[in-house]
Amino acid sequence: MAEAGTGFLEQLKSCIVWSWTYLWTLWFFIMLFLLYILRVPLKINDNLTTVSMFLNTLTPKFYVALTGTSSLISGLILIFEWWYFRKYGTSFIEQVSVSHLRPLLGGVDNNSPSNSNTSNGDSDSNRQSVSECKVWRNPLNLFRGAEYNRYTWVTGREPLTYYDMNLSAQDHQTFFTCDTDHLRPADAIMQKAWRERNPQARISAAHEALELNECATAYILLAEEEATTIVEAEKLFKQALKAGEGCYRRSQQLQHHGAQYEAQHRRDTNVLVYIKRRLAMCARKLGRTREAVKMMRDLMKEFPLLSMFNIHENLLEALLELQAYADVQAVLAKYDDISLPKSATICYTAALLKARAVSDKFSPEAASRRGLSTAEMNAVEAIHRAVEFNPHVPKYLLEMKSLILPPEHILKRGDSEAIAYAFFHLQHWKRVEGALNLLHSFRMIPYPLEKGHLFYPYPICTETADRELLPSFHEVSVYPKKELPFFILFTAGLCSFTAMLALLTHQFPELMGVFAKAFLSTLFAPLNFVMEKVESILPSSLWHQLTRI
Repeated sequence: MAEAGTGFLEQLKSCIVWSWTYLWTLWFFIMLFLLYILRVPLKINDNLTTVSMFLNTLTPKFYVALTGTSSLISGLILIFEWWYFRKYGTSFIEQVSVSHLRPLLGGVDNNSPSNSNTSNGDSDSNRQSVSECKVWRNPLNLFRGAEYNRYTWVTGREPLTYYDMNLSAQDHQTFFTCDTDHLRPADAIMQKAWRERNPQARISAAHEALELNECATAYILLAEEEATTIVEAEKLFKQALKAGEGCYRRSQQLQHHGAQYEAQHRRDTNVLVYIKRRLAMCARKLGRTREAVKMMRDLMKEFPLLSMFNIHENLLEALLELQAYADVQAVLAKYDDISLPKSATICYTAALLKARAVSDKFSPEAASRRGLSTAEMNAVEAIHRAVEFNPHVPKYLLEMKSLILPPEHILKRGDSEAIAYAFFHLQHWKRVEGALNLLHSFRMIPYPLEKGHLFYPYPICTETADRELLPSFHEVSVYPKKELPFFILFTAGLCSFTAMLALLTHQFPELMGVFAKAFLSTLFAPLNFVMEKVESILPSSLWHQLTRI
């Protein structure tokens, strides 16, 4: 929160700097205009007299022309500011003032190398992460037939987008096929089935493959898409496990005989891991949580290198359901590491454990009076870290925004990941007394945090990717919310004000002339006072020489 307050003060400072710069520039050009018209008389008394005579002889048409020109210039600035904001998402004037004017006045550039923020001490803060907007497989994705299709039957809405399902088809072809599939008729059929867009065609191809042989991938497809309940899906996955283990043992013995055998063994390994993971998820959904935890632990121990499935996130959710917080902390100690990629599950689960230690007794009023204890400070920092990693999650955990079914793929730090996390973990936050109250104070972290404090700067591509992953009936959460910059509003107000002055001067020339003369007389009053004091102090001969210069 301190970083957010600092960012607000820096933004306020840039606004003040620009406002004063604009006013002094306007004053400078007015003075240049007057000096040009009057050709700079030599004596100050004559100068002031001439200025006064000049102002008295101005006609209303001059004021109309002046205010109209100011309105036109302000309008052109407004149009340019709006175009620049729409194209680059920032104000041109703010960017110039922050980059050039603030350093001259002793300000600190948040993007300077000395203040560049890193991800948990990573020194390479200027490196652009190429995987910022990489789409990941949702480790807790639902079953298409037993869950997604049932939602469609009830509501008439499609919970999955074509883009999301297309990514799943690519995943299936990567994990469940290999170059030697054409040598086995059943696998050759399934290779074509994974490419089919029509669900019924895929299901028919799976049944055709099972007529030829006990094909593990055919059982997987039927369990995912044809089974209408989790119980049916579990039965099919058990049949797939029996067939998959046989293929795995055979390919394991032949994996060193050539590249083709090695590729086939890799495919069989992926199939076996996928089946066991889905069986563990079935057990978790059917209430056999301890059995699911044991299956996940055995799977992670048997295949420790296959981290692409992110099985530890399934394990964390199951352990939280059992309220085995010590075991959750042990899993986090292994996977919440600098060298490993972060996720909302990792960050928010760590925050939940820290909040659990203090949330039941935490009071903002009491903390403001006595200060934060060490445990409370750790909890606040953990929540701050989690909110910075994915700022969309609090809206769903605090039920400020309605949840939908999570997609099959997620974008880390995006709205899709927030939905996937909150869909399964909201119940765990509700179970910890006071945890959501502690999170409530972090629901509106100001936008300067997207520049990065503990992680890399918040990527700007999340909104586009999330719109592809999430259904059209869902309102995608956008962070940071692109609000109109201060300078666009300021320029719009200036343009409107000067246009109004031009209109009033045209309609009521005499009255506006009186107001204009009174305003200019008041504006020049300090200058007249200063000049009189200077003339009274300095000798007339010296002042005459200075005016000649």
